[in-house]
Amino acid sequence: MRAIGSDTQTCEVKESVSKIPATLVETLSAFSNGDGGIIILGISERKGFTPAPKFNAKSMRDALISQCNKLTPIVRPTVKILPFENAQIVYAQVPEILPKDKPCYITTRGCYQGSFIRTGDGDMRLSSYEVDRLLEEHSQPDFDDDIVPTATIDDLDTQLLSAFLSRQRELHPRILGTKDDESILLDLHVIRQDNRKQVRPTLAGLMALGKFPQRFFPRLNVTFTAFPGTTKTERTSDGKRFLDTQTIIGPIPIMVADTLTALQRNTRTGAVIEGAFRKDVPDYPVGAVREAVSNALMHRDYSPDARGSQVQVNLFADRLEILNPGGLFGAVTVRTLGHDGVSASRNQWLSNILETTPYPDGGYVVENRGTGYREIEDQLQHALMSPPRPKDAIAYFSLTMDKRHITASESSQRSDTDIDHAILEMLNKQGSVSAKELTHASGLSKTTVNNHLQKLIAQKVVEPTEPTRSPKQRYRLGRRLGR
Repeated sequence: MRAIGSDTQTCEVKESVSKIPATLVETLSAFSNGDGGIIILGISERKGFTPAPKFNAKSMRDALISQCNKLTPIVRPTVKILPFENAQIVYAQVPEILPKDKPCYITTRGCYQGSFIRTGDGDMRLSSYEVDRLLEEHSQPDFDDDIVPTATIDDLDTQLLSAFLSRQRELHPRILGTKDDESILLDLHVIRQDNRKQVRPTLAGLMALGKFPQRFFPRLNVTFTAFPGTTKTERTSDGKRFLDTQTIIGPIPIMVADTLTALQRNTRTGAVIEGAFRKDVPDYPVGAVREAVSNALMHRDYSPDARGSQVQVNLFADRLEILNPGGLFGAVTVRTLGHDGVSASRNQWLSNILETTPYPDGGYVVENRGTGYREIEDQLQHALMSPPRPKDAIAYFSLTMDKRHITASESSQRSDTDIDHAILEMLNKQGSVSAKELTHASGLSKTTVNNHLQKLIAQKVVEPTEPTRSPKQRYRLGRRLGR
């Protein structure tokens, strides 16, 4: 603190020579609602973080403890008097309180006016939205179970619905096998009856299986933006702020698929040379991005206050950021992400529905087994990339993936000898191949592949299996190699 000249995110210093500062109670609230922190009394910030003259450690310790009683719930820090540079200071370690007890607030000001959070070296009052999100931790939210009053069952996609129902009957034949479609949809809260006994989709049912959910919730979508640099303020040489931008709509499986398409359109796929030819390696593993985007849509905040906020997928020159409204929920924290067995769903009905909601190209949106983050980590590790970087706040959660570095094999050119060896290795493994198969596997042009084949045929190490110009032409190892 002496070096930087100020307090820090996790440590607050006060002189407190004659009395406790009135703002100290706000710091107690802020540390309790965040990650905890340290309060040090008896140090003068204005004098370069040196011991404050005439500081009475015992009386200030008692005064600090009395401040803790002004909060709901009462804060119980570890408080010590410690020697420091020929003086005494008061050191208080304030723990983070359990999620089910948040927010910690100044009792006389009430929950919405007296709750604070630490930001930088100061304390900021929580917004009403943030307080509501903390209060949700006290019970299971049910915003995803809200009936959409102007929607009907005709607003559900028949293909998605059919696949969903078939999968449910396949998984649970004893429970759901003999039930009609409507009964299953009611049981799983895809639809509900309103006060007039009319059957209508729930928010969860519409987001997972709807034809066009944004007809009812225009901002429950995904925005994809490709920025030219590493910040949102950089521009291209001709003044453009974005390289690409798209608002992605539809039910969740379609939004996930279209987000991947947008990402692939704006990133490159490299080629790592392995064995015979190459292995395609994208800047960002498709499986990891699919998991991250589907998790963002499944776990985002669907409360009325958040329905005007979208999931953001932001592609920068050096990273990909995926951000959703609403922080982590329940027992899941940044420290427990990826730990087996630690799972909590803010949107329990939506999570359940998405388990059997199909993607257009096969598979299902989520497993809902607490393994999603581990899958992201594994995919990045397999691609030799850095681990994902999560950031959790009360109002949002973000996940950042750093762009894959170019490998040595990508930055170097393959020699003619390398290409010849690769062709011979592939023939040795597979017995015979076509020119088309070689072109696809190598990433080389058709002309380049044919030139190398003709050279190897002339050397009698490769021979054709069919007459010249035959559409069935394939190639195999020649007599010089013992074939």
